[in-house]
Amino acid sequence: MLKQRVITALLMLAVFLPALFAANSQLFMGLTLMLISAGAWEWGRLNGWSSRGALLGALLCFGVCIWALGSGWLRHVPASVWWLSGGIWVLLGALMIQRGVTGWGLWPQLVRWLVGLALLAVAWLAMVQAHQRGVNFLLSVLVLVWAADVFAYFAGRALGGRWIKFKLAPAISPGKSWEGVLGGMVGVVVVAMCWVAADAHWHFSDPSFFTLLESTGWLVTFVALMFMAAMSVVGDLVESLVKRSAGVKDSSALLPGHGGVLDRLDALLPTLPLAMMIVTWMEMRT
Repeated sequence: MLKQRVITALLMLAVFLPALFAANSQLFMGLTLMLISAGAWEWGRLNGWSSRGALLGALLCFGVCIWALGSGWLRHVPASVWWLSGGIWVLLGALMIQRGVTGWGLWPQLVRWLVGLALLAVAWLAMVQAHQRGVNFLLSVLVLVWAADVFAYFAGRALGGRWIKFKLAPAISPGKSWEGVLGGMVGVVVVAMCWVAADAHWHFSDPSFFTLLESTGWLVTFVALMFMAAMSVVGDLVESLVKRSAGVKDSSALLPGHGGVLDRLDALLPTLPLAMMIVTWMEMRT
């Protein structure tokens, strides 16, 4: 299993990194659009649609993304899109976690399916917009989410249950602890500080999410980082909840050793639009 995971990870990096740094952004847009469409296919299967229905969902998500590009959203996405998607993620995430696995199955299937497809399309738009701002900006958001996940894992392994006796969401993800969440938040702050220091020393060509936050003052920066770290956990829990409702371990087997596309993107789905919402808010203030 480990060998398979490593091989798949190396192959993904071999495809992703050239697209990320390519002078022509169309390569990156095409690759990520394929990933999001695959995620939409997985979403249909997780919500009880047939193979034909899941494929229809993938095509629908693909078509919405292409329509958005044709409407000029590559250059400028209306701020209302970020605010609406951010609000949906906060409210829907809290409601889903509160209602639990059985509560998800009580929602109308069509509603679950369409809301998920819409959020996937918005996440792709956020990824493209972040890439348009510069590789440094997109990487900083990705690293924020990865840092939250890695630090949470090790903090949870070392301290889980020692300080806070009750689990984070035992019916959804029994392994997650509050100590892990707090460890992830600490990790995000550490990474942000290191990134800002590196930027000040080497003067990166384009601003990162962390350096843009720094310009607003330490209080706003701290609150924003805590919020982003928390929402990355929400994205993870939401996907785990949906998989438990569907009775599956992975969203699919598209990525051998890693599960499916949604298994790799779950924490990014809320955080990418929220990062764009935050920087849009910052620009509106200036």
